[in-house]
Amino acid sequence: MSISAFLPLCVLILSPASPNQEAETIPAVGPTGPMRQVATDFLFTEGPASDRDGNLYFTDVRGNTIYRVDAEGNTSPFLENSEGCNGLMVARDGRLIACQGGGKRIIAIDPDSKEIDVIADGFEGQPFDRPNDLVLDRRGGIYFTDPGVGVVYYIDTERSVHRILTDLPRPNGILLSPDGRTLYVLPSGTPDVLSYVLASPGKPGEAVVLCQLEQAPDTDPRGGDGLTVDDRGVLFLTQPSLGAIQVVAPNGNTLGFIKVPENPSNCAFGGPDSKTLYITARTSVYAVPMEAKGFILANADAPE
Repeated sequence: MSISAFLPLCVLILSPASPNQEAETIPAVGPTGPMRQVATDFLFTEGPASDRDGNLYFTDVRGNTIYRVDAEGNTSPFLENSEGCNGLMVARDGRLIACQGGGKRIIAIDPDSKEIDVIADGFEGQPFDRPNDLVLDRRGGIYFTDPGVGVVYYIDTERSVHRILTDLPRPNGILLSPDGRTLYVLPSGTPDVLSYVLASPGKPGEAVVLCQLEQAPDTDPRGGDGLTVDDRGVLFLTQPSLGAIQVVAPNGNTLGFIKVPENPSNCAFGGPDSKTLYITARTSVYAVPMEAKGFILANADAPE
């Protein structure tokens, strides 16, 4: 079903949807079955990312390790002593691109040899603060957030680093629309979800508030963490303070919530049909079957 076909349903489900209620199926989105715990006993999970072979990678930031869950569901360490790797994404060439927070750099990891290639480690002679999350475009450019200094950077295909957004309230999660024309930033310092139309790679226009994150009653306004997108452009925004994923249509309408047993930090689609939503949440990783099909860059067509 196309996104235009189910957008009118937002009016019907917005009023009963609440982050304090049990999760219900969101029309044309899901879930289509119960959520299960994939792995647990970690310190702080983050950065889920899928490859074209059905493997899921995620980080235990405080445990200083990247893990891999294979297509059969077996979890094993992929890279130990990761120097605080956080956000991950699998490039179209199969390499794992990572925000190495402790190392203050963006790296690429060969999935077979584990060899590390440093893509960038600073801007204009100064080191990055602590890179947090990233997204790749189809040409291989990399957008990433550096929350401590309120900056979003873009690394072009020649590995030149550009500071493209500044003075943001702790930019955290970052994402592109499936067509690559819109950049989304999910700050942790404000409930505003920001969107930017791209004039060209690394060239964002003016900020537009796409929507606001729902807030728990009687609490100070809080932002979100990581996010992902399905192949129709529907956004899945993690809200640690609510213990939920807020599902938002491309026009900013909230479609509903997916409750999570632990406070979520990030999410990504994966599985053999790209219809499993994986959620990193504190000590665990969870998976829930969806009707929506995720957009996974590793499976995307080459740019024209």
